Amino acid sequence: MLKNLKLTAKFSLMLVVVFIGGIIISGAALSKVLEQRAEREVTSQAAILIKAMNAVRAYTNDRINPLLAPKLETEPVFIPETVPAYSATEVFENLRKNEEYRNFFYKEATLNPTNLRDKADAFEAKIVERFRNESNTKEISGFRNLPGGEVFYIARPLAIPKESCLRCHSTPEAAPKSQIATYGSEWGFGWKLHEIVAAQIISVPSSEIFESSRRSLSLVMGILFGIFAIVVLWLNFFLKRSVIQPIKRMSRTAERVSTGEMSADFEQNSNDEIGILAASFNRMKSSLEIAMKLLSQQTR
Repeated sequence: MLKNLKLTAKFSLMLVVVFIGGIIISGAALSKVLEQRAEREVTSQAAILIKAMNAVRAYTNDRINPLLAPKLETEPVFIPETVPAYSATEVFENLRKNEEYRNFFYKEATLNPTNLRDKADAFEAKIVERFRNESNTKEISGFRNLPGGEVFYIARPLAIPKESCLRCHSTPEAAPKSQIATYGSEWGFGWKLHEIVAAQIISVPSSEIFESSRRSLSLVMGILFGIFAIVVLWLNFFLKRSVIQPIKRMSRTAERVSTGEMSADFEQNSNDEIGILAASFNRMKSSLEIAMKLLSQQTR
């Protein structure tokens, strides 16, 4: 089929193929780059927040707990501010009151919690079990769907680091009376030293970031499409003006010469390959004209 096409159609087809190929390759590469950038952004947000919550936990454990722990036996109601997990969760809930953080979530998901709001759901329970079964795994991350949309999560294991932490979680008899009065004796006991009892999970909404990435991709692809289209149109115009049209004129001139019209000359408007070809045709026409005159004289 290509053999039957004229040069204009062949050049146009070639440029369209190059155009489409360039758009596809550029789009795929740009999509990958923007996707990786979006993943780095959500990962960075999650990592910063989990570090902040660890700072709250450390402050509670080092500064608040020593001040309030002696009151656990005397107060009728348990003082939850002595628990690092409670402090971190409350601080994060205050953060979520800001509109921009309302779809962010923090939880220290536990299989056997003292406070039932920390009880792991089915998804979180699998993460805790995986940390228990894979002692070398220090972090798990990925995407999950929540009622508010898709989120990116980072989960890290939480173990019992010190013997003193078992005061509230070994047996009901050893726990402070205020704890039993507040939470009961059914949940949060039987923990062991160095046992992984929970997963610290931070969830960052990813749908908005990836949607922004897709909008950026659409905008950039639109710009690239426009640039490619302009380049293709310009190249097509340049090829027609500099190559196709001169060749057409030479073709028409050659046809006139072939019918004996020796007064027709090949136009030489440039010094490029087309101009050199026209000059060569003119010399060939002159040689042919001389040869025909000689042949005419010999036949008389």
